[in-house]
This record gives sequence, structure tokens and C-alpha cells, in this order.
Amino acid sequence: MKLEQIFNRLWSDYTSLNESADNIFNLFTEKGENIVNDHIAFRTLDHPLINIDVMARQFTLNGYVPGGDYEFRNKHLTARHFEIPGDITSPRVFISQLKLSECSDFVRKTLVDLVEASDHQRYISDELIFSGGLFSPVSHEIYQKLREESEYAAWFYVFGFRANHFTVSINSLSEYGDIYKVNELLKKNGYRLNSAGGEVKGTPEDLLLQSSTMADIVKINFLEGDFEVPACYYEFAQRLPDTSGQLFNGFIEKSADKIFESTNFYRK
Repeated sequence: MKLEQIFNRLWSDYTSLNESADNIFNLFTEKGENIVNDHIAFRTLDHPLINIDVMARQFTLNGYVPGGDYEFRNKHLTARHFEIPGDITSPRVFISQLKLSECSDFVRKTLVDLVEASDHQRYISDELIFSGGLFSPVSHEIYQKLREESEYAAWFYVFGFRANHFTVSINSLSEYGDIYKVNELLKKNGYRLNSAGGEVKGTPEDLLLQSSTMADIVKINFLEGDFEVPACYYEFAQRLPDTSGQLFNGFIEKSADKIFESTNFYRK
């Protein structure tokens, strides 16, 4: 499958759970801005059937290579980003995974049992990254118990394999080529920003400034009935040049740690 097809399918699914992203995209384009995608992100588990390497397969087949590894100790996560060397038109792909060995018996057993009981053919299919929630039906009681330990685990339990966010490259914008201008525009238009660690994550010294909306709230049909939960969010990234004049290409762990919280549960 060609990369353009892959990203178009992912965007279509993503915006079906995040109407705000489509509206924000249109907000920028109506102001004459050209939107370039800095990166997209997926979540998974470090289970051998669905770990980072498995999730990356469609991208590595299309020329992507590992670009950096990251660890988030407090959230029990590791991550890797992938890129196409020398290609500034293709977005980076950031894939994180929950370290099951560091989770409680409840979280580990719940997720491992569900993975191993589901259709293994999905894991070797080219459709994996588009397959959405793995587990059906889902229980609101289990969702809530997972949330008590890991918002990440709870999100994955419900939403599974899909882009949890796309990211506007602020460097591609003209009038709004500054993260503070972007944030003011978003707030002026009624969008709620992730304020964990401040609305802007990172400093000029980090060479990467990031912000994000809070995930859109969507209604999910659980075993116990319909409940509203956070789904996907939109991110914004401004990359700064290093001493050689090259834009920083990776990610900053302390900033990404707070960006993860864009899918934390909240009430509108």
C-alpha cells in the first residue's frame, strides 16, 4: 500500500473520532495556510504479537527507518520514532508501547488475555494499523479500573490501532508560524488545550515546542450502556534549528510525557 493511501485512510478514521481536528485544519486553510503533518502517533503493548516492530511494518516496508528511542518511566512506556531519511515531505511516525511487566497483575492479565483471545490473523494483516479497537464488546467497568492505573491502557483498551493524533508542523505555516500565535488562535475559537506542564511543552533550548488540544469526547457503546470518553487529539509542533542550522528532528521525553495526557479522562 502506498504511503499516500495509508495516511489518507488514517486521517479519515482519525477525524471520525476527532471532529475538532477537521475543523482546525479547515480553520488554518481558510486563513491561507498550507498544512504539513509533522508526525502521527500510535499506541500499543510490548506484547510480541503487537509490539512496536509489528506496528511499524507498513511504514518500514515503505522506506521508514528507526530515528530515535524514548522511555517514559512514570507511565511505564517506551517509544520509537520512524522517519524516511532525507524526506521532509513524509511525516515522522511515533509508536509507543506499554511495558506490561511493569503493570499490575490486573492490567497485565486483562490486556494479555484479550490480545491472545482475539483473532491473530489481524496481527499479521496489512490492515492492522487501520483496525481500531481489538476487543469487542468493551466493559466500562474494566475501562474505569484500567484508568485507575494507566490512562494509556484504558485508551488502548477502547480505541486500539489507529492514529491517536496527527500533528501540524508550525514551521510550515506563514502567518501562524509561532506556537504562541497558534495557541491563541485555538483558544479564541473555543478549543481546549492540554495544560499539563503548561500549554507549551518544551523550551527554545530543547529545539522543540509542542502544544495540543484535549481529545474530543465521543460516545462509546460499552457492555453497560453508552458512556462518553476522550478519543483523539490534534497536536502542533514547532522545530528550531541547532547550531549547524538543521531543524531538530527527534522528540523530547519530558514534553512527550505531558502530551500523552491529552487523552486523559475529563468532563466537558
